[in-house]
Amino acid sequence: MSGPATFRFLSVERELTASVDWDRADWPRLWRYNLHYFDDLAADGAAERASWHSALIERWIADNPPGRGTGWEPYPASLRIVNWIKWGLADRGAAAGVPPGLSPAAVHSLAVQARWLRQRLEVHLLGNHLWANAKALVFAGAFFDGPQARAWFDKGLELLQRELREQILPDGGHFERSPMYHAILLEDVLDLIQLADRYPDLVPADVIDHWRDTALRMLAWLRVMTHPDGGIAFFNDAALGIAPDHAALLAYAGVVIGPSAAAAPDDDGDPRLDVLPESGYVRMQSGPAVLIADVGPIGPDYLPGHAHADTLSFELSLHGRRVIVNSGISTYEADGERLRQRGTAAHNTVVVDGADSSEVWSSFRVARRARPFDVHWGRDSDGILWLRAAHDGYRRLPGRVIHFREWRLTPAGLSIVDRLQGRPRRAEARFHLHPSASLGDIGVDVSTFLVNPSTWHPRFGSTSSNRVLVADFAGRDRLESRFSWQLSG
Repeated sequence: MSGPATFRFLSVERELTASVDWDRADWPRLWRYNLHYFDDLAADGAAERASWHSALIERWIADNPPGRGTGWEPYPASLRIVNWIKWGLADRGAAAGVPPGLSPAAVHSLAVQARWLRQRLEVHLLGNHLWANAKALVFAGAFFDGPQARAWFDKGLELLQRELREQILPDGGHFERSPMYHAILLEDVLDLIQLADRYPDLVPADVIDHWRDTALRMLAWLRVMTHPDGGIAFFNDAALGIAPDHAALLAYAGVVIGPSAAAAPDDDGDPRLDVLPESGYVRMQSGPAVLIADVGPIGPDYLPGHAHADTLSFELSLHGRRVIVNSGISTYEADGERLRQRGTAAHNTVVVDGADSSEVWSSFRVARRARPFDVHWGRDSDGILWLRAAHDGYRRLPGRVIHFREWRLTPAGLSIVDRLQGRPRRAEARFHLHPSASLGDIGVDVSTFLVNPSTWHPRFGSTSSNRVLVADFAGRDRLESRFSWQLSG
């Protein structure tokens, strides 16, 4: 929120000038969703904007009558309920002369919103949407008194516990395999722990213990999926600037769980493998290199909406900087650019016959999808880290191709061997460079690659020009790509 009625979401700034702007059809749906979330109420420095926030809450109530428009859809309603309650409970001191708590009109509106939401839980969508609904019911049930509030709380808690068991895998990862959504849900779990502290004796002790244990596992998972620059790896729908990063969540956990939650793991500089077996991600670290690879399913079979066709793709950082990157995501609009960004060619893996390894379509749909198998990893006697995996996503094609890939990482280089079993008409391995990376950073011999223009999308609404290295199989069934770099500098 950059002014009393000015907002910047998804890299686009707009001003709210009239009541109809809350639901303008010519503004993208996701931008309008963000307008109704009220996330700025809980943002850094929120107390400095308390007078803006107070006025905006009253304006929302006046401009958005119950049941009408984008703001009353269950997902934005869920996030707004939580944010209003956080704002109502916050200690703002004497900031901008705004009194503590919510106004009587805002409290009344909150009750109406919670009643509305309780009858419209997104059981047809499940996943992070139903989770957000449940969290909002728990917050509303804690905030209000009386039997109706208790019913909201009990229903929300029942759903939260069920969904937590379903959505968080044994290795600590969120089952949609998106580091961005994982971080969003991790913040939610930490919020719930803090809510339980704010309302003692409301949440059973064993439930709080479960939340704490889950948060610690989720923190460990997010560390593995974070590049040395502090940002998440780009697998499935993932972008910077949407969820808190690992450092911020680690600090939050240190407050609501205790200092032990923020303890850093030992890192003696030796080659290291971190494996997330249920999620299907592997982090390899050797010398100045950090490689994160995807050798798992694209997501739960019944909920692949945030999946990309990125099986056996990877990202590489050197000396703390990203060098080889998946293309990220800039839009959720149902258009050709959304399909391109979800497609295999936008990721660091092999494209066979111009097809996607998993059939992504529309904005949040997947048809036939790649199944990884034969996943193994280890360290040989020379200290070289290796990872092997295969997938069957191209077996649906006439050539019935299976893709096998092996990574071998040393402190000074990376070797990738791709092998195709079957009869492809054509195939190519693609490696996307970070916009700031030069060919010299990774020792590329340009005679062995085509160097084509491409784009990178680290944030919603953001596009940067970059380059993609393309290696053609040229009728062979095996291709080795080798990269090298300086050990220092």
